[in-house]
Amino acid sequence: MNLISIGQLAAKAEINASTLRYYESVGLLPAPERQNGQRRYDEQLLDRINFIKIAQQTGFSIQEIGVLLEGFEPGDSLSERWEQMARQKRIELEERKRQLNSMIQILDSSLSCKCLTWSECKEKIETNGSC
Repeated sequence: MNLISIGQLAAKAEINASTLRYYESVGLLPAPERQNGQRRYDEQLLDRINFIKIAQQTGFSIQEIGVLLEGFEPGDSLSERWEQMARQKRIELEERKRQLNSMIQILDSSLSCKCLTWSECKEKIETNGSC
């Protein structure tokens, strides 16, 4: 097992050391070993940290990530729990995707627009279908 400092792990994960301490405080990362009072992390935590980052970026809350990582009750079916959360999150992500695509279209239209205000541009788009 290769133990590294919090600074080294943060650099490899491309996050702040304070983020690692936060993940630890909310239970997303296990409490690290300590050597001379300093945190020492297993470098293999990078996969877990990357999972957490992706989950956060795609709209999962800290609580949901905790459930995905380890929040299953004894007797719960892992696959059923994952499936239920995956279905709900997929619906949320599809809606977010729709919103993002809509904003991309607005930005694309505005790049070729010579209007002075958003209201003027919006009027032209609604009237003519383009600016």
